[in-house]
Amino acid sequence: MAKRSSPWDDRRFAVMITLGVFLIGAAILIPLAAGTGRASSSPPADVLPGAARVPAPDLRLTSLTGEPAALTDYLGRVVLVNNWATWCPPCRAEMPELLAYYQAHAEQGFVLIAINAGESEAEVRAFADAFGLTFPVWLDPEMRALTAFQNPNLPNSYVIDRDGIVRLAWTGPVTRATLEQYVTPLLER
Repeated sequence: MAKRSSPWDDRRFAVMITLGVFLIGAAILIPLAAGTGRASSSPPADVLPGAARVPAPDLRLTSLTGEPAALTDYLGRVVLVNNWATWCPPCRAEMPELLAYYQAHAEQGFVLIAINAGESEAEVRAFADAFGLTFPVWLDPEMRALTAFQNPNLPNSYVIDRDGIVRLAWTGPVTRATLEQYVTPLLER
């Protein structure tokens, strides 16, 4: 006759399995986490966009120049919406990359709209001046863009095609190389 296990043996077995799973997970995650630390002056990590195919939200805000602005104002152009904040290190790191791409492709019908998440006009203006931003900057004190795109993480970016359809989406900093690879083909259509 087989010996029945006691409740104590069952609990000890469950604890051993749980501990084993935890140790395996830690062995995998700790080296990955150790390799992700970057100084804020480093170029952004290469984050690949995900494909999307949904209509752009009907987003209406105010530009840094004080004018009303809406995404629908840009139908017929390829638009990259970038949600960011001045206090966000990856946002700061990607701004020169975004600016360089914008300057290289503005003549092709490309526009970049930088939507600031929740900061004052003075803070945003100082940042835009310090970075020499030449693309449209919108103020979003109530963070409506984060709600409209259903993504509270910063930075996040969305590429909207000439017909007003979101085609690409990603969370995290963007490099110019990634923009060239994924956005430039949309400009050539």
